Amino acid sequence: MIRIATFNIENLDGNPDQHNPQLEARIPVLRSSLKRLQADILCLQEVHGQELPGHTAHDPKRNLSALDRVLEGTDYAGYERAFTRTSNDAPYNKRNLVILSRFPITQVQQYRNDHIDKLQYRKVTALPPEPEARDLRWERPILHAQIEVPELGQLHLINLHLKSRLATKITNQTEGYYGWKSAAAWAEGYFLSSIKRVGQALETRILLDKLFDQEPAANILVCGDFNAEPGEVPVEAIAGRVENTNNPELRSRVLIPCSRSIPDSVRFSHYHHGQGNLLDHMLISQSLLPHFQGTEIHNENLHDESLPASSDRKFPESDHAGFVAAFDY
Repeated sequence: MIRIATFNIENLDGNPDQHNPQLEARIPVLRSSLKRLQADILCLQEVHGQELPGHTAHDPKRNLSALDRVLEGTDYAGYERAFTRTSNDAPYNKRNLVILSRFPITQVQQYRNDHIDKLQYRKVTALPPEPEARDLRWERPILHAQIEVPELGQLHLINLHLKSRLATKITNQTEGYYGWKSAAAWAEGYFLSSIKRVGQALETRILLDKLFDQEPAANILVCGDFNAEPGEVPVEAIAGRVENTNNPELRSRVLIPCSRSIPDSVRFSHYHHGQGNLLDHMLISQSLLPHFQGTEIHNENLHDESLPASSDRKFPESDHAGFVAAFDY
């Protein structure tokens, strides 16, 4: 049996501030959650980088020491690792994607406006008004690893963290961290975040189609924090369902959501204002479906994310649940 998991570990950093708990308080809680996943391949989101001596803005030097401390004493500490990198080959300051694998990682690529050119947009509610359109880029890359899995062969693993639902900042239109000076400005910021989220999903789907062009029966698994629920545009774009394309010849390129094996009453990975939401996903290619055995979402201990958000003070545990799928290889 092979277990593949995704987990948004929520702002993992070694330098807490007034809003985030000490790493020492988080380590036992997060380590317990990771051990419970018992994953052979683990995809993480929101792993922050830690600055090293000699770090400057022009010559960034960072590592993932906070993650290393969480993984100490676990099997994951010895796994092969891939993570998102800046042009200087260092981890990003914030919200890195990380893949940990018991099996050999043979290739790693990342994409950020590589399959879709940067968009141009002029913010209409900015103060002062923007005189011309500016580049609109995704905030995070797509992380794509090729992993050699026993009995399966090559697995294309794609780790995602799509743009959050928080509105994108508009110049001189915010008050504090969450406040807005006008409803129109908030609406434009929310619109821009939606563009970024759907744009990342579209770039992922373009990547998937290119992989299927090269290998029609490719073994592909896409997972991560989509910040979108089933039926919403990002999930539908990545899945590529025949019900949307109206083309049965594309059936072999449809990705199947592993969450369908979970009863509706417990199908959630995030909790907000008393409502469970499924924001974390795992979708698999048709070639993997015969070996799919089932899904677990470890949501029993989720807190209501809206409670710490009201004061912006975070809990030691993540506000997302771990999501794991098992395959009979």
